[in-house]
Amino acid sequence: MAIGLRSYRPLITGTTHMVSSGHYLATAAGYRILEQGGNATDAGVAAGIVINVTLPQYTGFGGVAPIIVHDAQRQETATIAGLGRWPKAASIEYFQQHAGGDLPSGILRTVTPAAADAWITALKLYGTMSFEHVVTPALELAEKGFPIPASLQRPLAGLFAQATANGWTTTLEAFFPGGKPLGIGDVLVQSDLARTFKRVIQAERENASQGREEALQAARDFFYKGEIAEEMVRFSQEQGGLLTMEDLADFQAKVEPPAIGSYNGIDVYTCGAWSQGPVSIQALHILEDCDLKGMGHNSPEYIHTFLEAMKLAFADRHAYYGDPDFVGVPLEGLLSKAYAAQRRNSIDSSQASAAMPYAGDPYAFQSGDSNGHIPAHPEPVAGRLEADTSYICVVDKWGNAFSATPSDSAGGAPVAKGLGFVISPRGSQSWLDSDHPSSVAPGKRPRLTPNPALAFKDGKAWMPFGTPGGDVQPQSMVQLFLNVAEFGMDVQQAVEAPRVSTWSFPNSFWPHAYYPGLVGVEGRLPAHTIAELERRGHQVDIWDDFTSKMGCLCAIQVDRERGTLSGGADPRRDGYAMGR
Repeated sequence: MAIGLRSYRPLITGTTHMVSSGHYLATAAGYRILEQGGNATDAGVAAGIVINVTLPQYTGFGGVAPIIVHDAQRQETATIAGLGRWPKAASIEYFQQHAGGDLPSGILRTVTPAAADAWITALKLYGTMSFEHVVTPALELAEKGFPIPASLQRPLAGLFAQATANGWTTTLEAFFPGGKPLGIGDVLVQSDLARTFKRVIQAERENASQGREEALQAARDFFYKGEIAEEMVRFSQEQGGLLTMEDLADFQAKVEPPAIGSYNGIDVYTCGAWSQGPVSIQALHILEDCDLKGMGHNSPEYIHTFLEAMKLAFADRHAYYGDPDFVGVPLEGLLSKAYAAQRRNSIDSSQASAAMPYAGDPYAFQSGDSNGHIPAHPEPVAGRLEADTSYICVVDKWGNAFSATPSDSAGGAPVAKGLGFVISPRGSQSWLDSDHPSSVAPGKRPRLTPNPALAFKDGKAWMPFGTPGGDVQPQSMVQLFLNVAEFGMDVQQAVEAPRVSTWSFPNSFWPHAYYPGLVGVEGRLPAHTIAELERRGHQVDIWDDFTSKMGCLCAIQVDRERGTLSGGADPRRDGYAMGR
């Protein structure tokens, strides 16, 4: 433990198992499954689906859910790409001709829903329980309801106004049955979503005699090829959307190897370049040979160096990251330590870069030639700095670990009639520029902001960690990691420590707002630190002391020498940890 640092919440410790998530009811659900004998994946999926119920302003059962799973017995770590694909009818030309060159909010941003497949795929490959068993906590909350906290009441009031203005009657029916926003403490019941869970359970039950995996597959197919698929397609097309039965039948949440990097002997695993996951690895590689400890935690030198490293990683994200099924992402070069050294040498220790730096040349550090399609350097664009999503991590008594970042808010598109969830509007994270690696194309995945991480020591899971927050995610994640690995904080101290963020790059959400030089800092930073950052050229915007704009970090640290687990959860939102 770092001496002299206080935290506002106690460090949650145990010796058996631990769960930490972005909502207290999800954490309770994961803990319940662990106590019933489930493993980390069983508990993680249960917590994730509860988050789909309790945080509809951030996530949905028809949304996205990128996952990392570590199976200790098999010594296997895999990612599940819980990210949908553009319908086959979608194209840059379509949006130019039919939407005025815009990616309008609503049904036209729909990609294939991925979370349901990701949850069931994780259960099938790495879990031990049935879908019915793990979905029961979420079903109970959807069917019986739960009291609305202030953190949900505010966005629901905004959703009411949005749905009313857009004529989204299905959203109003799903969340506002009385015709008006619910108040703090009122009970939110989601009957249609509960009915959806029951229908998927029934499909599983009807195939239970064939075995657990076959029954799970039947449940999954009922969603993507059966009646629920038909209802999603009918609703989408009635609303003017592009989704078809063929799009759903062809979709599969791919199981892929993780992207891997290291920081001073600690291995860091993320999802691939279809997400922004490797940004965290790139930033850590750039920072690895800097004397961060000598600079001092959150000193002007430390913050300046961190911000400039993040800008370099984001510049490469903008130039190279996209669906590897469609674009040649030079990931070997991007994650090369030699490339990181070259990028590190470009940092001016006394002066902030005024805008996003130019992308580097990772092709010089791997075999293969550049495809030549690097997007033009961006011009400033005004817009919101979006921040949805949530997070779950679990470690069980067998050493398995689970890390997932579900997303897609109820405000992204109208709720599908009778189903209780929004069909993933994640197309908002695409470009209409053919030179951009994340441009719209039929069957292509947008570049996803949600990105879980999992760190290892000596080949064993050491710390799953992650956060919501859009483009702030890798920034907050890297700061947490360094707080623990470099500065010796426990995970609760590391979660609560003041954070900073750069916005000197195009935001991942359409219309890709870009504010060159902008830095957000929490107000707990000393005035002299802020003044020095401004002297170095950073355009500092002082935010609240504990702002949700910095995300909601959760993490679990494993101490194998002492046989203990420590859980941390962020007071910036509704995160809580629980274990024993």
